[in-house]
Amino acid sequence: MKYLTLLALFFAPTAVFGLLDPKIKAKGKKYFGSAADPAAISRSTDKLILTSDFGCYTPENRQLLPDDVSSISLKWDATEPSRGSFNFGNADTLVNFAQSNGRLVRGHTLVWHSQLPSWVSSVSSASDLTNVINNHVTTLVSRYRGKIYAWDVVNEVFNDDGSFRSSVFFKLLGENFIDIAFKAARAADPSAKLYINDYNLDGPGAKINAMVALIGRLKSRGVPIDGVGTQAHLILGQVGGVASQLQVLANTGLDVAITELDIRIPKPDSAAKLAQQQTDYNTVAKACINVSKCVGITVWGVSDKDSWVNSVFPTYDSPLLWDNNYVRKSAYAGVDAAFS
Repeated sequence: MKYLTLLALFFAPTAVFGLLDPKIKAKGKKYFGSAADPAAISRSTDKLILTSDFGCYTPENRQLLPDDVSSISLKWDATEPSRGSFNFGNADTLVNFAQSNGRLVRGHTLVWHSQLPSWVSSVSSASDLTNVINNHVTTLVSRYRGKIYAWDVVNEVFNDDGSFRSSVFFKLLGENFIDIAFKAARAADPSAKLYINDYNLDGPGAKINAMVALIGRLKSRGVPIDGVGTQAHLILGQVGGVASQLQVLANTGLDVAITELDIRIPKPDSAAKLAQQQTDYNTVAKACINVSKCVGITVWGVSDKDSWVNSVFPTYDSPLLWDNNYVRKSAYAGVDAAFS
């Protein structure tokens, strides 16, 4: 069966393999990327696709193995499960794979309220937490200095109403925890691009307004920030605001990246829904092409069968460019057409 799947990948008639990353680069962008992890690159079919169509990898959680942290690469619970004790095995595997194939890596993520080991959440003083952030960020960024192209330094700091998310970081340090993390990352690798990343920045409203205002404050304080990432976990037929909001983010003067793109379809699939998904992917890909500050797009995984959507949004399905059997979907053609 695996042999037949590989043959199908090579001989599928709908498009030529391996052109999405070169095509987006021909449009002046830096990469077309995918989420990846050690579990993915150990599978021959995923590995084939990752080395054919993608020029940048972002470490993710492997949704196929929800109880197995062995697939998690750069989240805090995987890299520093106990204070001062670091584990780089999975991150090293992914970074080495990328380097051996001449690909970029986006580091995801350094400071995030989720997937924190309990010892971080238990820190009770601002000075101690400052030391914890500095040590964690410095250790990771220094290890991959010159090897990781960009870092999501802080991730998902806002609620949808534009208020700051409750976390040990905000509770003890206010928004200054963001300054601390960015400054530590810049000191550890002056050449890395440093991003703030969040979701639901795809339409107008309180959240994107809060992000733009925060970026203004960070810049006014001299915080070394280079870019803003919009995750773009989208729903079929609801992508019309992406282009205008990319431009809103670009108007901050920062680089912009689409960092975790998928477009989920309400179950059940149908030919009409898959056709709409093709149009939607084309719309989003064109939006990046047409916004000069948009540097690249990362889709959040290779095939539908391993998408996080399967477990988090069980009434939705089929969010990616390859289906459960690794057959390229019409969504792929939508992206290809945007870059052609």
